[in-house]
Amino acid sequence: MLRRAAQLLDRRWIRLTLYAWAVIMAWYLWKRWNAIQWLSLGDTDDNMRLMQVRGLLNGQGWFDLRNYRLNPPAGFDIHWSRLVDLPIAGLIVLLRPIVGVAQAERLACGIAPMLPMGVALVALGATVRRLVAPLAWPLGIALFLATTVCLGMFMPDRIDHHGWQLAMLAVTVAGLCDPARARGGALVGIATAVSFTIGLEMLPYAAMAGAIIALSWVWDAAERPRLMAYALALGGGTAAGYAGFTSYANRVLRCDALTPVWLSTMVLAGALLLALALWSPRHAGVRLALTVAAGAALAGFFALAFPQCLGRPEQVSPELYATWLANVREAKPIYKHPLRVALPIVTLPLIGLIGAMLATWRARFDRRVLGWACVALFGAFAALMLLWQARAGPAAQLLAIPGAAALAWMLVPWLLAPRHRFVKGFAAVAAFVVLSGSFAQLAIDWFRIDAPKPYVQRVNRATGRCLTIPAMAPLNRIPAQTMFTFVDLGPRLVTLTHHDAIAGPYHRNGDAILDVHHAFERSPDEARAIMKRHGATILLLCPDMAESTNYRARAPAGFYSRLAKGETFAWLTPVPLAKGSPFRAFRIE
Repeated sequence: MLRRAAQLLDRRWIRLTLYAWAVIMAWYLWKRWNAIQWLSLGDTDDNMRLMQVRGLLNGQGWFDLRNYRLNPPAGFDIHWSRLVDLPIAGLIVLLRPIVGVAQAERLACGIAPMLPMGVALVALGATVRRLVAPLAWPLGIALFLATTVCLGMFMPDRIDHHGWQLAMLAVTVAGLCDPARARGGALVGIATAVSFTIGLEMLPYAAMAGAIIALSWVWDAAERPRLMAYALALGGGTAAGYAGFTSYANRVLRCDALTPVWLSTMVLAGALLLALALWSPRHAGVRLALTVAAGAALAGFFALAFPQCLGRPEQVSPELYATWLANVREAKPIYKHPLRVALPIVTLPLIGLIGAMLATWRARFDRRVLGWACVALFGAFAALMLLWQARAGPAAQLLAIPGAAALAWMLVPWLLAPRHRFVKGFAAVAAFVVLSGSFAQLAIDWFRIDAPKPYVQRVNRATGRCLTIPAMAPLNRIPAQTMFTFVDLGPRLVTLTHHDAIAGPYHRNGDAILDVHHAFERSPDEARAIMKRHGATILLLCPDMAESTNYRARAPAGFYSRLAKGETFAWLTPVPLAKGSPFRAFRIE
């Protein structure tokens, strides 16, 4: 019986993984049904993604990604591509004849984020099978479901690009560990090209993957097929991504997306690596020298051709960086976050790194050593990235899964022994809670470690309430016009109402962001002039929203602080709103 079950798990693991994925999707659709019905797009990027899809379905050009509802009438260009729009738009087109446009949007936003989860689960399963044991792949699924910030990127309504990029990262690791060298190299190259087409967030991991493949070839000339396939897939895939998905605004020398800057760099990288693979000298020292020379040539080309891209890719002004970009919460190092936030994020990556390092040592005389070395290097790199920006948390948790699975698999022989099975059942649960890092969140919840202060709770409540459909829907009773409101409120406002807004938290919208900051932080006369210049006719405020606290802290005598204290101005006329509305609105005279 056990043998047949083991054979089934081994032979049909992909089918069983897909079955598990279908069950997980059904569970989260049921669990989060209310959020789906209320279109709970909690992040500004999710709202802008839906607006981008709406524009496409309403006839906006494939390569035109300008959003005309923010900073009208000109609008602003965003640095994204259409690639992630496709599954969302496809689901809406498929469902709207059946359930109508509004419900089709809700269902698409619920289903689309879980599509890349299937890719990630299969890739994780392949990695765990190759490195841990052929029957260990279910541990990958279980550990994936125990992640915190990583799993959150695949949840209903999280329709932005992060889930797809994490899935491509999982495919990259699977390709590096693939014993079929050419297939593995092609997978890494394709995953990198897809990730680049979506955005540059995974650029450090992509660079590391390319370095690993090149150095593997230096160490062992038999890795030549992997290097050749990777080079072809990287150069060709990036070119295809640029041709098929790059917007008009990205066809200039910008540094923040797949523009001619990164297209030429990736095509040159692919060409240099292909040349190395075709030559493939026998002596390892010669291969190393050629690899170093190719890397230096690539770096020199980038520095000489695009010196403007040697700094921050966003290329924002010093003022905007100081007042906005440097204060973005997820861009801060993990140690600057409260313990209740940081501890659940870092626990699994540290456990996974320990497991990967131990597995690498145990496999030092085994053919799996190269794969484990890759996982350990990626895990260490991701853990260090957390010291730079907390936004590395989802990738760090994803990359920790193989190492944590290796630690868990070491306990399996003892757990399967016939003696003391009842006690071992409890031991298995306890081991999973520890090795998955779940104990960190349990400890925080149980002991209320670093619980948020009442002031923070009030801000969170105000922010959350203003972003809801019940709060915003009554604003549609006011004739459509341009509203001057907070930067973080703009994307949600244009998504849920017929009103336009001035700014969203996107660096290419930098001038408009600064205008909003200046209006709220400077004198009332300057505020009125800025609002008039943007054609705004309504001032919409959400008191105690997180963004408003910045204005009060930075400019205690500024326009917003004076308005929040109850001061009135002749050029602002209160606009009656629905009873119980969390907003305050004023007509701008």
